[in-house]
Amino acid sequence: MNIGIWLERAAQAWPARAALYHGRAQVADYAGFDRTARAVAGWLAARGVTPGDRVAIFMGNAPDYLLALYGIWYAGAAAVPINAKLHGAEAAWIIADAGARVVLADTPHQTALAEAGVAALAPAQGTPVERPAHRAPDDLAWLFYTSGTTGRPKGVRITHRMLMAMSLSYLADVDQVSADDATLYAAPMSHGAGLYALLHVLRGARHVCPASGGFDEGEILDLARHHGRVHMFAAPTMVKRLTAHARAHGQTGEGLRSIVYAGGPMYLADILDAVDHFGPIFLQIYGQGECPMAITALPRADVADRAHPRWRERLASVGRAQSVAEVIVADAVGRELPPDETGEILVRGDAVMPGYWQNPEASAKALRGGWLWTGDLGRMDADGYVTLQDRSRDMIISGGSNIYPREVEEVLLTHPSVAEVAVVGAPDAEWGEVVVAFVVSHGALDERALDAHCLTQIARFKRPKRYIAVADLPKNSYGKVLKTELRARLDP
Repeated sequence: MNIGIWLERAAQAWPARAALYHGRAQVADYAGFDRTARAVAGWLAARGVTPGDRVAIFMGNAPDYLLALYGIWYAGAAAVPINAKLHGAEAAWIIADAGARVVLADTPHQTALAEAGVAALAPAQGTPVERPAHRAPDDLAWLFYTSGTTGRPKGVRITHRMLMAMSLSYLADVDQVSADDATLYAAPMSHGAGLYALLHVLRGARHVCPASGGFDEGEILDLARHHGRVHMFAAPTMVKRLTAHARAHGQTGEGLRSIVYAGGPMYLADILDAVDHFGPIFLQIYGQGECPMAITALPRADVADRAHPRWRERLASVGRAQSVAEVIVADAVGRELPPDETGEILVRGDAVMPGYWQNPEASAKALRGGWLWTGDLGRMDADGYVTLQDRSRDMIISGGSNIYPREVEEVLLTHPSVAEVAVVGAPDAEWGEVVVAFVVSHGALDERALDAHCLTQIARFKRPKRYIAVADLPKNSYGKVLKTELRARLDP
């Protein structure tokens, strides 16, 4: 079944219900949303797009993004959403790798692509198609390119079945959505924020694109007050910034109903601060492009709970397996480990990819024995709560002992002088590796104070051997810290 059919059904059921907003201004109701998607599909077909083709989208967050996305699906094609923050040359590489037949872009991104030698078009309308094209559940719907922090990005093949499984699992395990709700696109629509459009279309909810096209704390809080019952997907860094802004300006977060956070480590100190200020509006999911948004979930009751004897451990976790996922923690050969032992997180189910785009070697490495090997290290307790340690490549082995950078980062972030921190391993002739902390601090860096702070909470061998003061941490376009770049800064 074509995932786009959910829009057709929403338009049939609620044609006059408000659908698309640009800031505070309504752009379309559901009948108009559906009608324009049909016209975009007809225009794509006239340009030679047939079912199974790939169509790239290189645009900022705007209502036109959703019109383009659903137009592509109505035409039976697969969307190739590209993060709007990428350089034109990076986008051009993705477009070529995907073999996109047509490239859709807004004016700034058309210019960026032209400089890279790629022609792009603004979405247009033609003769409307009669119905969304039929697609099989395992047909390609969304070709998602990974962030590529360690090399060229890989194209994850996301099928219609995967998108449906993800959406229905959200409603079963994460949160409910009603027609009275609005989803606010403050994070890139090429990723998690855009994926969550699907279940909001299914429920006939409103879709709000900030006029700025991105994440502006004041604008987000203003739109939440105006629209009410706002759902939002946010990276942990966005949650931290929103909390700091709201606190500084006396804002309570009126109108914010749910903020789903994912996409990077949410440190315990940061989520405690956010819940303390905004109340029980936060939910966490854990997923990857290879299993989008659908591995585990920590619902709002768990995030807000302070009564359970192990609430801190649960809050530091990413929750329990979602309904569509089977999750285990395994050793290097795939044997399931007992509770509380650390290993690699493995997942299987209807939301897991069939493989990477035209990359059988990477597919064979990631998909083994019927499981997706996530590359994430973690542990699962007896109640099924999964706690992430680190990416397997980030683990530090010092003197034969495993050290997980996130554990050290969590401790350092509880010191009042630390604004941000990233921990990596540095080669060492005696120990193999030693722990190094890159610190963004409030004021001068006091190494002795940080060392003493660590020694009150973690074993001596885990504390950093070096502290390096930095003005900021290098991050990719999704807000993830580039630890490969930090390692490159270390003395050889």
